[in-house]
Amino acid sequence: MATVLASGPGSLLSHRSAAALWGLRSDSRSRVDVTVSGSTGRVRAAIDTHSGVGIADRDIDSRDDIPCTSLARTLLDLAGVVDRPALARALDRAEELQVFDLGAVDEVLERCKGRHGTVALRAVLADYAGPAITRSVAEERFLAIVSEAGLPRPRVNEWIPLGDGEGYRPDFLWREASLIAEVDGRTHHARRHAFRHDRRRDRRLALAGFQTCRYAAAEVFETPDRIVRELLLLLERGRRP
Repeated sequence: MATVLASGPGSLLSHRSAAALWGLRSDSRSRVDVTVSGSTGRVRAAIDTHSGVGIADRDIDSRDDIPCTSLARTLLDLAGVVDRPALARALDRAEELQVFDLGAVDEVLERCKGRHGTVALRAVLADYAGPAITRSVAEERFLAIVSEAGLPRPRVNEWIPLGDGEGYRPDFLWREASLIAEVDGRTHHARRHAFRHDRRRDRRLALAGFQTCRYAAAEVFETPDRIVRELLLLLERGRRP
């Protein structure tokens, strides 16, 4: 906040510093990235100053009351100052935090054509998406993995009542172990409401005594051995008195 205030009216924490503020990556540098209104102006010690020319209202946000660039704009700016593996990790973290909005990123990429970082961000998004895997295909593969490993067959989409007339139908349920497995389709968190609903459901099921483990569709195809190892441990733990 001190750095932003010292940089003048309309200044925003940005680039690596904003990514740290959003929780996308750590930033142990001694310098702070700030985007200032208009041109960069005079050089300040310990501050990496960036021009705010082209900043739109939708690029402005705040975290912990600190003015900063929006998440989408932060990702674009970050793409211009870090390598692609670091950018990919930041995207993964944005998904984990349920703050990634593909529509907003597409909008800022379209609006900022030619800006440094757009090529890198588009490339990482293309690799990040990977082949489209439908949820039904991933669920079929998940069942096949369970069967091939000789694990107990789970119940599929069985109703779990939770009181007040509410309940859920999890993808897979091992009732004797109070274990639920969900296979999540890759949607880049474009549907925030659905992800918020999933987390609320997980909490309610936990209060009812069920443990939920979630697997991305890509994991079902890429790391089946790890899934089997985890399920073995979780099933064994769930059967303990």
